[in-house]
Amino acid sequence: MLGTVLRAPRDIRCEEVDEPKILKPTDAIIRLSASCICGSDLWPYRGIQPVSEPMRMGHEYCGVVVEVSSAVRTVKPGQFVVGSFCISDNTCPHCRFGFQSSCEQREFMSAAQAPLARVPLADGTLVATPAMPADDLIPSLLATSDVLGTGWYAADAARVQEGCTAVVVGDGAVGLMGVLAAKQMGAARIIAMSRHKQRQDLALEFGATDIVAERGDDGVAKVKALTAGVGAESVLECVGTQESMAQAIACARPGGSIGFVGVPHGVQLDGQSLFFAQKSLLGGPAPVRRFLPHLIELVWERKINPGKVFDHQIPLRDVAAGYRAMDERRAIKAMLRL
Repeated sequence: MLGTVLRAPRDIRCEEVDEPKILKPTDAIIRLSASCICGSDLWPYRGIQPVSEPMRMGHEYCGVVVEVSSAVRTVKPGQFVVGSFCISDNTCPHCRFGFQSSCEQREFMSAAQAPLARVPLADGTLVATPAMPADDLIPSLLATSDVLGTGWYAADAARVQEGCTAVVVGDGAVGLMGVLAAKQMGAARIIAMSRHKQRQDLALEFGATDIVAERGDDGVAKVKALTAGVGAESVLECVGTQESMAQAIACARPGGSIGFVGVPHGVQLDGQSLFFAQKSLLGGPAPVRRFLPHLIELVWERKINPGKVFDHQIPLRDVAAGYRAMDERRAIKAMLRL
């Protein structure tokens, strides 16, 4: 079958790869209905994350179960399922505490930019939909697998509550999903930090009440001006750079919370500054499995439409063009039809 392979920075190919096989009693094989390119895929693509050998790519997925191994009990062939990018058993102490992304058996999904994928720990990782979905729901169901779940975690970690003010740092797909999540959680004011018209428009559609185009100190000053000099109770950091983290912390009021989900690259924090800032930080890889049933329900009942974040849909064979479009910010997020 065909699959995406990153052979070196900016050398991404759709080429023949081996079909996945059952390896363990807890495995399932699914036939993907769609996959996509994640913003985190751009780190190795750009060479910021080292690439020492060819890498199979893709960790966002949904599709139909075609085979299960002997120990799988909660999903069966023929069911449409969505799975987290983080593989978990959903039974260990960390999973039961709601942090499946720190599961004692944790693995990270890979090789999902392909027609077939092996999912380890299928019982703990996959969630079946009520029935076979309509085709127009597939983009939104795909979004729950990572990008929506990660944006949702950013809002949850930032303690977004009814009536609060939330700031979203980052206008990529995760940031836009953070806007949607903050709206669903009842934030009264949502300030999206973006200087790209298309992304600003989508942020407003998802629930943003204000747009701040400035960055760094100027961006912080604008947020302070919008909040009577106080800052926001909740800040979602959805980028992962030194500048974005500093901006997020500075936008939060004393006692406020920052949910950080951008994979950090070069981020360093000063302990004394944090001590006197009196702000909470919680983040890391999103425990998407915790949120999946609720997010699938919202999509299924058409209460949210996160699939709008896919502004670029291409066949798998054109995956290299999708990476280029996202790298050059001509696309927010590229969906791969299989």
